[in-house]
Amino acid sequence: MEPKYYVIFNVSELNKIDFEQVFETSIETVRKSVDGTLTFVKYKDEAMPSSVASLETKVGPYSHTEILVILATPEWNDFPDPIK
Repeated sequence: MEPKYYVIFNVSELNKIDFEQVFETSIETVRKSVDGTLTFVKYKDEAMPSSVASLETKVGPYSHTEILVILATPEWNDFPDPIK
């Protein structure tokens, strides 16, 4: 499996993303944080795509394992804890 890289940023910058450079297909299909202020994109090459590199609010890049940990937090996931 080819490594993927993830960058989190403010949704206010979504219009700067060239969706030809990332795996997501459009502004309407990206996942957002619970409060709707953050989103992320993923890409395959270690070299960050130019539209992602130009983001002013970016955080990352993160590996697949790292982003899974982040997405499991309450900021990104509002599902209640499963019954044990």
